[in-house]
Amino acid sequence: MGTMGRPREFDTEQALDKALDVFWRNGYEGTSISELTSAMGISPPSLYAAFGNKEKLFRSALDRYAEVRKQVWSELMSAPTARDMMALLFERVIGFYAEEGNPHCCMLVKGTLTSGDCGQVISDHMSAKRAESEQMLVERFTKAKASGELPDEIEAKDLARYYMTVLDGMSVRAAAGASREELRKVADLAMRGWPVN
Repeated sequence: MGTMGRPREFDTEQALDKALDVFWRNGYEGTSISELTSAMGISPPSLYAAFGNKEKLFRSALDRYAEVRKQVWSELMSAPTARDMMALLFERVIGFYAEEGNPHCCMLVKGTLTSGDCGQVISDHMSAKRAESEQMLVERFTKAKASGELPDEIEAKDLARYYMTVLDGMSVRAAAGASREELRKVADLAMRGWPVN
């Protein structure tokens, strides 16, 4: 029995993962269409037909990155306490940055730092994706306050902003070549300051 219509030439999610890797390593401006098509294993006409232009592909790759991050956040949010969640988040981030072959930084941090390269629309898109992560922390810390894990005087938004700043700094340090041990010390110091009720 035949299939209806033309078969798909490539797996969209796999192609986006490969495009994301190229953008992550080279930045938006530093990435050419030929590098993208080579990494994705498709022709330029297929790229344009499936994703539109380079900017739209970049935004789709960022959405894919955020989707994968949401799966990680889902696991993190199931930790028994907010403190456990934060310690696990540091562990996951350090493991990712230190793993051989990975880009040693957060795509959203790197993209935001170099957003002058790719225009306001993309910069805003990346900022919105980063804000989603911060909001996840705010929600978890708000629950921790309600359950008595965190002191009343601690503002969930302030604590989330603090830990996001530490995570952003770790990303920048990792991109500059910081070792797993250096990143671990930063995380340990940040966790030492965890507010206790």
